[in-house]
Amino acid sequence: MTEEQNQAFFTSLEDLKKNLEGGLAEDSRVLDLSTRPDFLSPEQEQWFSEDYEGQLSVDIYQTKDNIVVKSTIAGVRPEDLEIYIHNDLLTIRGKREQEKEEKEADYFYKECYWGGFSRSIILPVEVQADRVEATFKNGILKITLPKAQKSKLINVEVKED
Repeated sequence: MTEEQNQAFFTSLEDLKKNLEGGLAEDSRVLDLSTRPDFLSPEQEQWFSEDYEGQLSVDIYQTKDNIVVKSTIAGVRPEDLEIYIHNDLLTIRGKREQEKEEKEADYFYKECYWGGFSRSIILPVEVQADRVEATFKNGILKITLPKAQKSKLINVEVKED
């Protein structure tokens, strides 16, 4: 960040602080994390493009028989989700659409991510893809992936011919 950008950033923070201390003025700016800043790197530019997908946060753990993936995806309908398994790669993709967007001036904070999201996870063990189950309850997606039968070590006796 250049010195000029630094100064503009801190000036904006000072304005926000004054507005919060003195009550919100009608002309106060909204803290909007979805607004594209002027000083983005080329890699960060893609965050604001139409085809950008947010990365889904997940918890992954194992039990004796399963690998379990959980994710909070509130606001997503089950029909807007796609779950794929290809070899050792699990992919979850979907879209969270905002029902009604208020006027920009009505927001105090705008931090929720709306739009497409995806996540691909390399599975740590082989799973039985034909027995995978996905459930959705109270905004939590739970994918249960049964572990494949572990291969057994078989000792082969060598006989002299």
